[in-house]
Amino acid sequence: MYSLAALVDKILDIYSWVIIASAIASWLVAFGVINVRNQFVRMLVDVLYRLTEPVLRPIRRIMPGLGGVDISPVIVLLIIFFLRHLIAEYWR
Repeated sequence: MYSLAALVDKILDIYSWVIIASAIASWLVAFGVINVRNQFVRMLVDVLYRLTEPVLRPIRRIMPGLGGVDISPVIVLLIIFFLRHLIAEYWR
């Protein structure tokens, strides 16, 4: 059972980094720091979008608009933080 808990914990850890990378990439695209006309950048942004959007979309629907500020990644990171600590509490 410990191996399964360790695997889930590692998957949640990797996914939290994917969410952080997606948020940073969206900021860089929005401020014009990176150009999405570059094929590699476009592919990277698309992969990050496809990995994170299924989790972020339901939270965006529930959350009220905050004037253009998207806090759904923060909420998902808090949920991941809670789940990782829950796993650590019960299976370690």
